[in-house]
Amino acid sequence: MAQVTPNHAPQLEQDAHDPGLIRLSGTWTLKTALAAAEVLRGVPDTLTGIDATGIEKMDSAGVLQVLRVAHRADLGEDALQFRPDHQALVCTIEEVADDRPRPKRDFGVLAALERLGVSVHATGHNIKALCSFLGENLVKAARLVKEPRRFRLTATVHQMEQVGLDAVPLVALLSYLVGAVIAFLGSTILRDFGAEIYVVELVNIAFLREFAVLLTAIVLAGRTASAFTAQIGAMKAREEIDAMRTLGLDPIDLLVLPRLLALLVTLPLLTFIAMIAGLAGGITVGAFDLDIPPQMYIARMHETMEVRHMLVGLSKAPVFALVIGLIGCLEGLKVEGTAQSVGERTTSSVVQTISLVIIIDAFAALWFMHMDW
Repeated sequence: MAQVTPNHAPQLEQDAHDPGLIRLSGTWTLKTALAAAEVLRGVPDTLTGIDATGIEKMDSAGVLQVLRVAHRADLGEDALQFRPDHQALVCTIEEVADDRPRPKRDFGVLAALERLGVSVHATGHNIKALCSFLGENLVKAARLVKEPRRFRLTATVHQMEQVGLDAVPLVALLSYLVGAVIAFLGSTILRDFGAEIYVVELVNIAFLREFAVLLTAIVLAGRTASAFTAQIGAMKAREEIDAMRTLGLDPIDLLVLPRLLALLVTLPLLTFIAMIAGLAGGITVGAFDLDIPPQMYIARMHETMEVRHMLVGLSKAPVFALVIGLIGCLEGLKVEGTAQSVGERTTSSVVQTISLVIIIDAFAALWFMHMDW
């Protein structure tokens, strides 16, 4: 037994029936830290538990000393006993009290290859899940043709308003500004050659083929895909989707298909609006910076514009709509039931959607150029 000191100094004694159990008492504070350290020298090698309910007064220094002894002996939480009024302090100090050596993380080539392998495997798994989800939605959509009564018209129109109508000001403004920037940057180079008039062709081709649909898709990827994931994820966390299945309702019919149909309808329309806004930005720069009157700009645009450029841009819109809708809804259905999971899936939804949209657009641009379209 450790020597007992007066004035409520730290004390330690071994249990008579269980030599591995020690009982602490007295005052364990910063002022008595040296005495407490001396007392703790009497901790047996076969320590199995610590009973600190006899400690009258304790601060963070005392808690730290007790917890470090417990961690060195690899004691679990059930082997530690504290007074209820000390428990909050113990929980606060517990995270920093563990001074056991931690294994060093390997930041070498092997660790980088391991992370790369995990990322590739996760990407393959996500692509497989996305293809499976696409197939499931195609089957449910085909069933709607046979059974039109399953079609949720009200939900689809509501999603069209949120996805399409509410996004018109943002898409139009951004497209107008980007069109103006493209025209201005092109003019700074073409002016040196006295070819400012070719800014018209530059803006036309850039916006009709690429920028309008890509900018619209990126805006909806950040605005709509995240909203889909958060909405469906919140329902999953509140077990509303499980309740739907219990009632015999199909979440795909109720939640996913209306959103997909809304995107398939509104994204091409928003792309067309973005084309007009981008061309308007070019007209503005032509009028104020290049001294090209709007009438001349429009006449030049009419002479050089080819419908195939617009068709190339519009043909990408349904594909991007499917990507945005499928990933947004799929990530929402993957939510595990916590608020943290909702946030993680929402972030993942936006990152995956924007990345996949840009990748598809790059390959599509190369393919259309190779086909001379």
